[in-house]
Amino acid sequence: MKCAEAGNMSNGRFCHLLRGAWLLWQAVFVAGAGSKLWEVPTASFTSSSNLSESLQWAPHCQYRHLQDRVRITADIPPRLDGTWVSTRCEVRPGPEFLTRSYTFHPSRHFQALQHYYTDSSCEDPAYTLMIRGKLRLRQASWITRGGTEAEHHLSKVGIMVHSLVAKQRLASRLPPTCVGLTLGRVAPGKLYELYNTRAGRGCLAALGFSMMEMGLVRVETQHHNNGGKIQELFLGDINTDWTQRTQYRPTGYQQPLQNAMHHIHPCPVCALVYRSSEQRPPVLPRSSAASLSLAGRWVSQHCETRPTVLFLTRDFTFDPDQHAWEGIYRHYSDPACSQPTFTLRASGHYAQGNPSAKVSGATEFVFKVTKVRVTAVEEPTAKLLNGTRPGKCGRAGGWKVGVEQDLTPTDGCTVLGIKLPHKEYELFKTELDHKKHPLLFIGERPTDGSSPDRPQRRPTSFQAPMVLCGGGETQPSHRYETGFNSKQVQLVANGTERLAQLVFLVFGSVLCSLFCVY
Repeated sequence: MKCAEAGNMSNGRFCHLLRGAWLLWQAVFVAGAGSKLWEVPTASFTSSSNLSESLQWAPHCQYRHLQDRVRITADIPPRLDGTWVSTRCEVRPGPEFLTRSYTFHPSRHFQALQHYYTDSSCEDPAYTLMIRGKLRLRQASWITRGGTEAEHHLSKVGIMVHSLVAKQRLASRLPPTCVGLTLGRVAPGKLYELYNTRAGRGCLAALGFSMMEMGLVRVETQHHNNGGKIQELFLGDINTDWTQRTQYRPTGYQQPLQNAMHHIHPCPVCALVYRSSEQRPPVLPRSSAASLSLAGRWVSQHCETRPTVLFLTRDFTFDPDQHAWEGIYRHYSDPACSQPTFTLRASGHYAQGNPSAKVSGATEFVFKVTKVRVTAVEEPTAKLLNGTRPGKCGRAGGWKVGVEQDLTPTDGCTVLGIKLPHKEYELFKTELDHKKHPLLFIGERPTDGSSPDRPQRRPTSFQAPMVLCGGGETQPSHRYETGFNSKQVQLVANGTERLAQLVFLVFGSVLCSLFCVY
């Protein structure tokens, strides 16, 4: 029930072509702008060697007061040394349920523990993978602004099964060679080598295992007014298509890990995961129960990143009595969400279904989009939309910067790929955070840009959680405060190049990322 709902998402091949055009343009543009390793479009300098960006983030929530504002910085290249842990039971497409503990050393070597579970609460451990390898940070990403591209090499992957039932389930997934050579001799509580540099690659592929997530890295630091800080490690997103995940090179992020020394408080999950080992997987406490009530207004906690160069914030309002919803998607050209490009406002109705059979605690929904309005925030967007044929995308020639256009009379917008009305099958879940505040998890969008327009395409994993702002507001209003405390990087030499950059950032995001990705 995201922006993609507003459009017809069957045009996947066109989206892939547009992605290709975007990548080609980025390569040409960056090559022309400079050849230094970190000289790519990014935020701002704080020193001669590191790039940093900062954002004053203050969603106008009922329980967030002025003293709760935080400043977020991100250094490029990131500093990875230390141990990073999960803060909750993570849900990956499939679904898979896991917790992670990754340790990076100054020597560039890393050790990762991935604990897999049979349940969505991470209370019943199935098996643990112990991964060793080496990571080399390469350059600031040409594709995902604010991220760093990296290259990893695995040296060893071990598996420890925690029960006979888990061993039997693994045997049904692995090819006969793996079952005979590995699982046949594996006993619960005993570590067995599943992969080394000489053999075992096929066994990893059969598990759907890949560390391609390390191909894209970002570290954010939240600076609180009380002097405390929280550090988060964002690694590349996992492809929602099981057959593609081992080869997929990420352009978005998973839910972050937090630094074991600088994490949220209280965080009992952090401590359990930090103290875990392959012999002793963490058994998480039962999460605080939160009845599924959508009433009120929910907003993004931070600037969010989606695959294929898209940065946005989400702002949803639900009216259970009328079964009505409205979603506001504010799009930006930078990972600090300080440079707006366009805003989309979608609305319609929804129906609550049955509890999910795949993800315990989640609920199935069906959403229908009946109305979409778009506001161009920059002149290039308005010009592009004014070039559409009459009757195909709002009022012909009527697009102006800052003026909202209703696309309902034209049944959407062909150039944006929006077709109205539109229906999608969703998955929702609510939890309480470490401060007992409600969180809303909404289904993750397919990586390939397809639409969950039928029940079998319903998501099995989630996007970043949103926070509840209050139940009494009927007209959403979002207040952001952004500030950069150092000089902006400007790599574009003249106005013509700047216009080209804006066209691709805005038009490329509109056509592909909005309606093809999430």
